[in-house]
Amino acid sequence: MELSDLLTALNAGETITGDSPLHRVMHGVSQEALRITGELNSGYQEPARVRYLMSQLLGKPVDESVTVFPPFYSDFGKNIALGQRIFINAGCKLQDQGGVVIGDDCLIGHNVVMATLNHDLDPTRRADMKPSPIVIGPNVWVGSNATILPGVTIGANAVIAAAAVVTKDVPENAVVVGSPARVVRSVTG
Repeated sequence: MELSDLLTALNAGETITGDSPLHRVMHGVSQEALRITGELNSGYQEPARVRYLMSQLLGKPVDESVTVFPPFYSDFGKNIALGQRIFINAGCKLQDQGGVVIGDDCLIGHNVVMATLNHDLDPTRRADMKPSPIVIGPNVWVGSNATILPGVTIGANAVIAAAAVVTKDVPENAVVVGSPARVVRSVTG
């Protein structure tokens, strides 16, 4: 089993069972992600160096227009897709095994958490992981300390208020607040 096999299974929404060959591949990729994020977060890094390390973490180039303020955390890294002109503030944590897509022109506030894995409720299967992607449309602003849970899609131009816990899809142009997050208005009034 290789990373490509794991990504195929994850992106198909297949459960990754504990102690399976795919789980072992996931663990190996996680060790690489921990090494890279350790270097990324080890002190001041020039913006170009941050993008280089992010490219290593993602396994693909990160556009020059992307700005990331470390510390930045990911326990996988290889299933993140970043658009252009994105700003990710300090302290963000992306659990991206299930896939995280961040569209163009997004602002991601301090300490945002994006989680794409759930575990089985059955205690005998608790080590099994169920992936589900997070997709953030273009021009979204995610406020500080927000948490976005597995399977959520956030529509274009939406605003996620600080400390919101997003458990379901957010329509385009919506402003959501609270836990669980609920629509309170439109960005246009």
